[in-house]
Amino acid sequence: MTAFRVLLASMLMIVLAYTGVVIATHGLGLLPVFFSDIQAMNWPGQFNLDFSCLLVLSGLWLAWRHRFSPAGIALGGLATIGGTPVLAGYLLIASVQAKGDARALLLGMGRIAP
Repeated sequence: MTAFRVLLASMLMIVLAYTGVVIATHGLGLLPVFFSDIQAMNWPGQFNLDFSCLLVLSGLWLAWRHRFSPAGIALGGLATIGGTPVLAGYLLIASVQAKGDARALLLGMGRIAP
């Protein structure tokens, strides 16, 4: 679990640093570029579409893990928009709360037998 947490922390720091550089260089104009690449039917667009599907899956998993409660739905929506920083941060916290139990981490504490 330690290696997983190191990976998550690394991902979080790298993506946040990279995002900071991109924002400083290009501004906050992500959405027009993102969707225009999809519309262009090119490789960057294919990647963006694939990535969007993964974001939706991560958001659905988070909402499901929280039994589609209002907080779980909000968290899922945040993960769908926030990507790696949200999911990696969430998993870091959840892995500590699960005390290294992978089943508890993946399913949520209320879904595993005692």
